[in-house]
Amino acid sequence: MQRTVTVVPEEGLHARPASAFVEAANEYEADLQVGPHEEDPVDARSMLGVTSLGAKGGDELVIYADGEDAEAALDALEDVLSTPEDEFDDE
Repeated sequence: MQRTVTVVPEEGLHARPASAFVEAANEYEADLQVGPHEEDPVDARSMLGVTSLGAKGGDELVIYADGEDAEAALDALEDVLSTPEDEFDDE
């Protein structure tokens, strides 16, 4: 399964949003990868990999999931990418 998601946090996947993304990915058993269209994806459980994407607000990323809980994982990861950064400050 795969899903294309637009990154909402203006500063993209840096520190707090990337950490929330990696934490969410680690809650699922599915094999999870993320990356821009037509580029090699990285392990969604890797903080270094996720931050190395250099994704900024408005960028589109493709999340790939394979496994029993793939759909739930896609929903959770999409939710993180769709959350404005100021909501991460409240946590």
